[in-house]
Parts: sequence; structure tokens; C-alpha cells
Amino acid sequence: MTSAKPFTWIVALLAAIALVTAGCVADDETVAADEPAAAAADEDADTDDAMDESDEESHDDDSEDHDDDDADAMDGEDDGAMEDASGDFPVTISSAAGDFTLESAPQSIVSLSPSSTELLFAMGAGDQVVAVDAFSNYPAEAPVTDLSGWDPNVEAVLGYEPDLVVIANDANDLVAGLTAVDIPVYVHAAPADIESGYAGVADLGVATGQIDGAADVVATMRTEMEAALAAAPDADVRIYHELDETYFSASSAGFIGSVYAAMGTTNIADEADPDGTGFPQLTEEYIVEADPEVMIITDQVTYTPDDVAARPGWGEITAVADGNVVVVNADIASRWGPRLPEFVTAVAEALSESAAVSG
Repeated sequence: MTSAKPFTWIVALLAAIALVTAGCVADDETVAADEPAAAAADEDADTDDAMDESDEESHDDDSEDHDDDDADAMDGEDDGAMEDASGDFPVTISSAAGDFTLESAPQSIVSLSPSSTELLFAMGAGDQVVAVDAFSNYPAEAPVTDLSGWDPNVEAVLGYEPDLVVIANDANDLVAGLTAVDIPVYVHAAPADIESGYAGVADLGVATGQIDGAADVVATMRTEMEAALAAAPDADVRIYHELDETYFSASSAGFIGSVYAAMGTTNIADEADPDGTGFPQLTEEYIVEADPEVMIITDQVTYTPDDVAARPGWGEITAVADGNVVVVNADIASRWGPRLPEFVTAVAEALSESAAVSG
């Protein structure tokens, strides 16, 4: 009744969101963008989701530990990809793209990941950013171009004369092309979970010379995330996150699912994802039988909660019967960044309503 095939079709569907951030599934700007490919522009949001999520599993494998001082600066996080504790240059950055030594803080950064773009501006590196991909739509002052993260062109990127390129994943052998002309590349992949996400912020801060700004972002996110998570009810609520009308979902093996897990929910997609792909495809029969109490869709799908309720047989699902089909902002839900607590707060409110009805 279920299949756990890789979520490659979403990347295609969404290239034109956003992942993850960002968008960014097909245009890693996801994740989002970084962001679990190119398609049409009206599919931006889904793109972001896939981008931000598709890179989750690579982050921990590619990253190395920070030195002690850098870990202290990032509130104790020591899972990093940068070698330097003080923020003084030169520093060596390490990621899936390899090792690069930066002699000084980069002043011409190109970001092809919506999640990374948001973080760069939040930590104070916005003035160092000269170009971002087409789906890096936040903040408003980001220098948006027609660059693509999922179908990148080396010559187009080089046209901005970057001294650092930040990507969510390597497409079209972009890393090889940039490395051949000695352009440093940092793969800032979507995190696998909340804690590794904080470490990724630290990494980006070291690479850009914005350690203090990155530390501020982490501290603020920790506070806001803890408050948002604390608002979730102490109840085991069954949850279903639907990515599109073909019933691809987000299991606990992916970034979005890890947030749901932190809220103490039971994710109905987990049993359908034995291989831990993060994006299993469910069936109508499976979903109806699992009977989720809360269902999440994004504002970028082509249907509404009323459309969901009109599906044959779905009226008996608790989430539908109780009016607990929640629409969330696709960018915020798919990008690791400062706005993530807004997504958690929205879900926590839905969980509280569900718990109140059931209990």
C-alpha cells in the first residue's frame, strides 16, 4: 500500500518554492533553495520543500567538528564544518565540496540556497552577498537573480565574480567547475534535525566572518523554538504532512518530520518509510486507516482544506472531521532559518486544538 521511493519527482515538480526556504527544491536556493529538476515557476513552493529537505541526510556526514572556541560561540554546538575558533582569517571551510582556505572574509558571496540566503542576511552578512538564486525571495533586500541552484550554470555564477559560493547540493558538477577556477564553495545542506541546524548556522558564521551574528541567530532561534515547542500539548497526536496530491509525505527521517518528532507527535508516514528516505509516498487507503488527527498542507499546493474534505472517504478521517487540516507557509516550513519558529507555533496551535477536541 505504500512505497518509499526517493523523492526525486518533487524536485522536478518544484523547480520553477521554494527548498527549505526555499524556494528551492528544484532551484537550490532548499530546501530550500535548499532546498525533500527544474519545472515551472508556478511550482515554486514545492520546489523549496524538496530542496530544503533533500539535502538533510548529507549534512552530518559532510561536516566536521568546530574547534572549542567556535563551539562556545555557538552556544555549545560542536558539530561544524569549519576549522577555526576565533573567526580570524585565514580559515579553512570543509563540506561536501571539499576543503577551501579563505584568506579573508568573503566580500562577493553568491548564494544558491534560499535557506542560506535567509541566514546570511540574519547574521549580518547581507552586505557581502552580491547575488542569490531566483527562489531566494526573503528577505526583500536579497539581490535576486535568475541563477538556479538545481540547474546551475558555472559561467553565469562566475559572472558575479564571487569569492565564495554557497549551495545546498552539487548539481551540474557546479563544484568541479568552480573549483577548476579556484572559487571556494561551501555546501550548506539542509539539517537532519534541529540541533544540526544550529551547527550549520555556526559554520556559515565562521565562513563569512560573522561569528557573533551567527551566535545571535542561534541564541534567538533556540529561545523562540523552545517557546514554540513548549506550546505544543503533552499529548500523542497523530500527524500527517502532505506534500502534494499524490500523497508524498514527510517522515521523521527528514527535517520537517524531525520538528514534528520534537513536538511529541506520532507521524503516520514513519511506518511507510522503513528505508528512512524522509519522503515516502502513501496511499489513500493507508492514510484513511492511519486516521491522522492533524493534517498539514502548504499554501503552495493547488487545493484547499475543503478540497481535502471532498475526497471520497476522507470525511471519516479525524483531522478532516474536526476541521484540523492546517495550511502553513511553504517557505517557512521548508527552510531552516530564523522564521522556523513561526511554523512550529502554527503546528503547536493545531495540535492543541486537536488535543482539546479529543480530550
